[in-house]
Amino acid sequence: MEQRVLLCDTTLRDGEQAPGVAFGLMEKEMIARALADAGIDELEVGVPAMSESEVLTISQLVALHLPVRLITWNRAVLSDLQASYRTGIEGVAISIPTSDQQINHKLKKDRTWVLDQMGQCILDAKKEVGYIVLGLEDASRADFRFLTEIILEAQKLGVDRMRFADTVGILEPLKVFFTLQDIVGISNIPLEFHAHNDLGMATANSLAAVQAGFKALSVTVGGIGERAGNASLEEVAVALKYTLNKTMRLDLKRLNSMGLMVSLATDRKIPRAKPIIGGDVFTHTSSIHIDGIQKDFANYQSYPPESVGRQHSTSFGKYSGRKTILRLLKSRGVEFDQDTIDKLLIKILHQTHLLQRPMNEEDILRIVVNA
Repeated sequence: MEQRVLLCDTTLRDGEQAPGVAFGLMEKEMIARALADAGIDELEVGVPAMSESEVLTISQLVALHLPVRLITWNRAVLSDLQASYRTGIEGVAISIPTSDQQINHKLKKDRTWVLDQMGQCILDAKKEVGYIVLGLEDASRADFRFLTEIILEAQKLGVDRMRFADTVGILEPLKVFFTLQDIVGISNIPLEFHAHNDLGMATANSLAAVQAGFKALSVTVGGIGERAGNASLEEVAVALKYTLNKTMRLDLKRLNSMGLMVSLATDRKIPRAKPIIGGDVFTHTSSIHIDGIQKDFANYQSYPPESVGRQHSTSFGKYSGRKTILRLLKSRGVEFDQDTIDKLLIKILHQTHLLQRPMNEEDILRIVVNA
């Protein structure tokens, strides 16, 4: 039986790094509960080293005893880990820079220092927590030989999972697939792919990582995160099921409500065309599409909206056509002669232009009443 893909949500850590986003305790608890209830595999809930208030907040999340593994994010610094231990957390992610760009120009260190810090931190964490994720920051720009050295050493030290981070979002799916296949070939422990969406390829790159043999993916609700954001939980989950035919614990019907919850908590509107959770993604306006959907949803949808807690809807605009209007009127028991129908179409097109949005059934019926 094929092993299911693990979805590791970092909305409460990397998602909170989005500009202007700061979750309060009640919001963090609400989001954590919703994700846990939906069947997420892991929650990365914050960075304790930030402050004592963060330590307290994470401690309170730990005290909820949610049915999901909670981990914190840490630099490869012992003081970071000590802050995490005080929360009572089950697991820690230890992040090390792996590219010479970051090692030399951010930390002003060398590769030997990175390996030494990694070893000290892993050995320390093994005494305090039950699960360790080693984060390979900026791995997409790292020298492959150095990555190999890190992976082999981490395996000896007993790391539970390794996270390959495309920190600046520069990869594309073919490079992900071929590069990560080589990494899978040298790793004896599960691998996680952490995508950023700087070039709009986070979802595609995440799927390519799974095809290359990775067992876990980092995601955030709505794709929120630093700069252009992260791989979207909803996009990745639906694509895993309907494109790659993979299994997950996650209940896809919860995706829409979780998207709305995070939208409210962050005061960020969901774009109307946002895949899976956007307001327009199951709405059809063209008469050809509406006719096709009514005959069989598969004519113009790759998966049923009900599978993600949504429903089909129709709207009316320039391309709706006479047939669509007649169908609506007939369903409401309204009949007009041809001349009146033509006049209605002109009014509908004019009103659509004025509103600068598609019209719904109520908009159409108001025009009919005043006809």
